[in-house]
Amino acid sequence: MRYDLVIFDNDGVLVDSEPISNRLLAAQLTELGHPTTYEESIRDYMGSAMHRVHELVLERTGQRLPDDFDDVFHARVFAAFERELRPVPGVTEVLERLAADGVPYCVASSGSHARIRVGHRTTGLDRWFGEERVFSSEDVGRGKPAPDLFLHAAERMGVAPGRCAVVEDSPLGVRAAVAAGMDVYGYTAMTPAARLAEANQLFSAMADLLDLLK
Repeated sequence: MRYDLVIFDNDGVLVDSEPISNRLLAAQLTELGHPTTYEESIRDYMGSAMHRVHELVLERTGQRLPDDFDDVFHARVFAAFERELRPVPGVTEVLERLAADGVPYCVASSGSHARIRVGHRTTGLDRWFGEERVFSSEDVGRGKPAPDLFLHAAERMGVAPGRCAVVEDSPLGVRAAVAAGMDVYGYTAMTPAARLAEANQLFSAMADLLDLLK
């Protein structure tokens, strides 16, 4: 292994949550008079923290979302996760190999700690991620595409940024990793390869990741 730390994004990389959350986000925005398709939600919000949703709606419409927008959204998402959420195919095998080889890893997600935990409990990935391995945009002042979250995770894990590999599936996450001075591997299962072109390498099947990291 040529890296001292592997940093995973969560949504779409560890848990197959992007279809669920973006379907619900598009529906909620539409309900509030901001017509949004599933495809537009993926394009504009995938990989971002919730503050980006508020900022883009305000920028485009001059209107603020309701104060309870996040609470309503998360309640709907968590309920749907408990019914539908699955781990990304092949990711359990990747985590097993990293653990067996003694390679440090963690998760750095734009989602809240509560969202990460609900997803991990539902999919059984919580066995791989103790509190010391979980980092959220809640922990820093700015979410992706700012590098703050990845730099925070590396610092807490005691690894220099240049010795980290990031696994991401969103353009915002790739930009954040590049800005942090880390190598980044773009997972193209849901995102067109052209949108992740800044990544060091692209891959479409999680089973291929270990060979790339070597």
